[in-house]
This record gives sequence, structure tokens and C-alpha cells, in this order.
Amino acid sequence: MKNYIYKCFNCKSEFTLGEIEKDFNYLCPKCGKAEKNKPLEGVLTIEYDYNELKKKLSRDEFLKLTPGKFWLYPDLWPVNFQNFSDDQLNKLVLPTDLLLKYTIDGKDLWVMDETRNPTLSYKDRATSLVVLKAIEMGISELAAASTGNAGSSLAGICARLGLSARIYVPKNIPDAKKIQIEAYGAKLVIVDGDYDKAFDVCLEESKKYNWYNRNTAYNPLTIEGKKSAAYDIFISSRGNIPNVLFVPVGDGVIISGIYKGFKELLSLGWIDKLPKLIAVQSTGSDALVRYLITNGFEYKPTQTIADSISAGAPRNLYMAANTVRESNGFAIAVTDEEILSAQKEFIKQTGILCEPSSASTYAAYKKLIAEDKISSSEKNLLLITGNGLKDVEALRN
Repeated sequence: MKNYIYKCFNCKSEFTLGEIEKDFNYLCPKCGKAEKNKPLEGVLTIEYDYNELKKKLSRDEFLKLTPGKFWLYPDLWPVNFQNFSDDQLNKLVLPTDLLLKYTIDGKDLWVMDETRNPTLSYKDRATSLVVLKAIEMGISELAAASTGNAGSSLAGICARLGLSARIYVPKNIPDAKKIQIEAYGAKLVIVDGDYDKAFDVCLEESKKYNWYNRNTAYNPLTIEGKKSAAYDIFISSRGNIPNVLFVPVGDGVIISGIYKGFKELLSLGWIDKLPKLIAVQSTGSDALVRYLITNGFEYKPTQTIADSISAGAPRNLYMAANTVRESNGFAIAVTDEEILSAQKEFIKQTGILCEPSSASTYAAYKKLIAEDKISSSEKNLLLITGNGLKDVEALRN
């Protein structure tokens, strides 16, 4: 039996895996709420006995592991990997050289390049864990709402492992992402509205037809899966993690997952402090930036070229805000013009074809360096979460 529990971010109640997984309660049974155009309440995280793990796991041995294979450290995941063959798990392998160093304008800059993942985005980290959990639970049909990357990730990973996927997308997602989703054989449902509406429709129909739902933050395994990048950074850097990490933020799950991974490394005694997390948004979709200033949520429709971080009601807003504060970080918004300019420059400087949402991190980095709000002498890392081929039209601008 796996040794983990589920814990509510809001009310802090704890639940056994049986209480949550038997009928799969996605949110806290006591205070969980999923309301239209509002952040989720009662988001669950998965917690382990870190004191026991400290006795069992060795930092030196851990640093010898190969990055990109999260199943190599099974004690830190809520899935029994013995239920899966090497052939199945090897279909989920990420590149081993994701952490790259560049020198741009005389300044060292680190990049986490997620553009070469199985479906060309960071979302594969969460999807892989969700799909393995579905297989473990005997489920064969999954659903998700997406602005494109999570949808194509679920479609592609399901195709690799023989499951069915149904993807709900807003009508304005890039054609390249629609094509990718359909090419994998998933059922594409185009919702007449934005991402927030697609999220709500997906929840309603998943409940009605009893599909396993991958919606970001709603399914706690999405946060859990996205923590693997922190471990890959730890392994790839030989424990010399960055001081500052720039993360593109839409729903707030990537930054929450990254934080959870580093927090676990801290709990294990393998790092001395958390990296400062800088949440990057577009000025056309800046709910987290506004929330950190006012400490209150107000829904506003979004309009941005960076579709992957477009969310008027970030579903994991509250946890993301806590993540930024606990890491001594902050949030910044950059304009679409700054994003497109940064995208062109970044691609030419690095040879990494990134989409606009990823380029937002480079735009924020340049802006903060120019304003002397961060130092180039620190180890700065940009999270590059999606491939530019997913939005070819943006490259024309």
C-alpha cells in the first residue's frame, strides 16, 4: 500500500487515499467548490511522510538518477509503477538534456527546455501521471478542458498508452493545436466561448458520463505531476539549483507543482532554501498579478496572444498566490508586444522554437534586468513550456 495522504489547501483537512480515490473525489469533501468563472476551492495536494523518506532515500544516490524518468523514485508518487511494464513507462520518457545554459548579452542564463517532450509541452509531466493513475484505477476514457497544450498532451499520451480522450477547447485556440489534438485520435469538442467556459462544460459532461477528468488543479494529480521538473532540475544541476525561476502562469498549476517539488526537496533536507519563483503573465490575462496586489479575485475576460496562459479565472489561483509568497517571489505582467518581441529574440539567441507563453518568461527576465530588479549574477532559469510549432501564426507577427 502506498504511503500518502490527500490534504486540502484551504481547510487543511487530511484524507486517506481510500476516502478520495474510491469514488474519486477531485476536491476536498468538506469545502471543495467548482463554480463558474471562479478559482477552485478545496484543491487537494498529495503528501508523504517526509521524515520516513529521509531515512530511506539518499541525496547522493538520488543525484545519480537519470532525469526525465520520474518512476525511478517511486516513493514520491501516488502510483505503483510495478503495475506497469518498461515498454509502457518508456513511452513517457522526457529528454535527459532539458536544462541548458546560454550566454546572452554577456549574461549567463539557464533554460528548462520542455519543447521536446512527447507532445512538445510541459503538460506531459502532469498528463503522464494522470493517465497512469487512470490505468491503475481501471479507467479507459479521460476528458480535459484546454487552451491547447493540456489537450494535445492528454490526446497524445492516451494514444501512446491505448486510452480514449475527449478534449474541450475554446473556439479561438490556434489551428495547429486543434490539428494536433485530432491527429492523435481524440474527440475534439469546440466550445462557443473562452477557456473558462470550456473548463466548466468539461466538468459538467465528465460528471454526467463518468469520465476521468484531467482538468488542471481540479484533478490533484495535475499539480503532483508537474512537480517532477523540480526533481529534474535538482538532478541535472547536481543539486546546484537556480536562485530565481521564471514560470509562465495561466491557471497556476505549473508554478504550484514546481513549488511543491522544491518544497519536498527542502523537507528531505537536500536543498537549503527554495528558489525565488517569479510568476509571469500577460497584461491581457493578469488575474494572479491583480490578486497579489488586492488579495481579492475579480473575473475579467482575457485577450492575449499567449493563449497557453490565458485564464480569466485561474483555477489554482489561491495556491499559486501562496506559492509566490512562500518562495519570496513576485508576479509580473508583460504586454503582448513585449512577448512577441522576446519570442523572436529568444529563438534567434537559443535556437529553441518556443510559443508566446514561453517567451513571456524571457520578456519578464529582460524587463527585470533592465530595471535592476534582479541580478544577472544570480542563477536565473527560464521555464520554456511549449513548442512554437503549436502556434505558427504567432511567428508571423
